[in-house]
Amino acid sequence: MKRLTLLIFLTVFVCITGFSQKFEGGVLGGLNASQVDGDTYSGYKKPGIVAGGYVLTNLSRNLFAGMELKFSQKGSRNIDSLAINGQIKYVMRLNYVDMPVYLGFRTNDRISILLGLSPGFLLSAVEINDYGKFPPEDQHPFNSFDLEAMLGFRFKITNRIFVDLRGAYSVLPIRDKPGIIISYWKRSQFNNLLNTSILYRLDF
Repeated sequence: MKRLTLLIFLTVFVCITGFSQKFEGGVLGGLNASQVDGDTYSGYKKPGIVAGGYVLTNLSRNLFAGMELKFSQKGSRNIDSLAINGQIKYVMRLNYVDMPVYLGFRTNDRISILLGLSPGFLLSAVEINDYGKFPPEDQHPFNSFDLEAMLGFRFKITNRIFVDLRGAYSVLPIRDKPGIIISYWKRSQFNNLLNTSILYRLDF
């Protein structure tokens, strides 16, 4: 699966290069507000950082294609301050390397709509409760590959600074439905996140 994703990534890159030799790119950083659908909690309560770089090229006056390579923290979090007995804390920390590929449609000089797919590779996964990190016998592995559908908006602040607001949702499960009853896990799990990032354009 990793080889297939890399092949798709390189193919898209070559195709974009064929359209135009003029590229622009830069660095980006931001925050994720994430949750995992399929656990027993709700709400975008797990914050995480995003950092990386991007490159894009114009396909026409109002259409551009872009790619990114970035580190992205995701997961789930619950701390029930009203609970009296039993477990009240659960934290899932997932670290990914994401490679979004997207098309951008300029609606005017300031606003663009983004639509694309974001392959991701899991770097590390940790689950924590009131007693600390899950012991080996309670750990259940996550899938190493994630594929998210992405929709968002890009706002031009200056000629160099842009702000992205995005939503993304896993197309494939990050972890399949458990074969046993587990209090914090009820079905196949999917990343569900909201992202805000600032992009700074650099001159090549």
